[in-house]
This record gives sequence, C-alpha cells and structure tokens, in this order.
Amino acid sequence: MTTFYLICFVLGFVLSVLAAFTGLGRVHFGHFHFGHFHFGHAHAHVHANAKAGGQLSAVNGITLPAFLCWFGGAGYLLHQYSSLWAPLVLLLAGVFGMMGAGIIYLALFRFLIPHEQVLSPDDTRMDGVVARVSDEIRADGIGEILFLQIGARRSAAARSESGVPIPRGTEVVVLRYARGVAYVSPLNELLAQDSPPSTSL
Repeated sequence: MTTFYLICFVLGFVLSVLAAFTGLGRVHFGHFHFGHFHFGHAHAHVHANAKAGGQLSAVNGITLPAFLCWFGGAGYLLHQYSSLWAPLVLLLAGVFGMMGAGIIYLALFRFLIPHEQVLSPDDTRMDGVVARVSDEIRADGIGEILFLQIGARRSAAARSESGVPIPRGTEVVVLRYARGVAYVSPLNELLAQDSPPSTSL
C-alpha cells in the first residue's frame, strides 16, 4: 500500500503541474465538458454546459489531480508513521483527498473564475483615451501620460501629435497609438476646434 499511495501522490502532483502550465485542465468526462484554466494568461474559460443553474462540476482536470495528490500524500504518511488499521488509513486518505480537492474547487471555481473578466480589444484600446501629462512632453520629444483603464491607473510614453511641447498637468486625448507610444493633443484645443464659431450682430 505504501507504493500505491506514493504513486497516487506523484501522479497527482505531476498532473497538477501540467494542468497549471500546459492547459491540461481541459478535460471531458462522459458528455460533460468542464472547460480549462490557464494560469499563465490569468484568465479562465468555462463551457456554458458546465454551468447548469450556476453550478460547476467538482470533477474536472484540476480537482481530480488535487484529490490524487492529497489522497496519496495523506495515505503515505498515515501508513508509514501511524499504527492505524489499513482500511482506516484508506478511509482517512480518501477524506483528506476530498478535502484537498474541495479546497481547490472552492478557491478556483467558486471565488476566482466567476469573477474573472475576459478582455476584448476595445477594453485596452488607446485611441480616444483622456489622460493627463505626468512628465512634460517636449517639442518633438517623448514624455509620459497617466490615465485610467479597466479600473486601473496606467502610464504610457507619449508624443505631441503636432510636435509642440505640452506642459505637465495638461489634460490630453490620445489620437493614435503606435509602437508603444501614444500620440496626444491637448483636450482644450480639440474642444475649441469642435466648437461652432461665434457670430456677432
């Protein structure tokens, strides 16, 4: 039994690592599809068929390896370092395995994945972003702008679209974005251009 528990632990650990870094978490069991989870991209896609009534299956390519890992580890330790009866060790190992898989399931599929936001290109589009100059943009030089995007404060290198200097603190609009540099123009100048000319009687 010692070898059996050790094999379960090693297999569960290896599969957990593969699921985390290679997308092996995408697993089909029968006619259910449980989606996949990518740690490297910090986002998750869960198939709609796995969300019956807002419920996600607890048996998938993430929790099954976790069960094997905890089951094998607990079984190995109890079998080696306790005088418990073998069937009781097997039962306790199963309980620990269920606990480990349950923790992973709750952490990922109940708390993290449901709150993940899949971004579209429009969410990070720079054209039209209103920003403030944080480091003066010199004539034909590069400065820096600060702006809010997707609820976070971000910065970017910036150039003046017209080539004239733009002092620090000026509110600007990004007209285009190329090669990591935002080309901006002062907001008040753009508003003045859009305003209809005044007429005098």
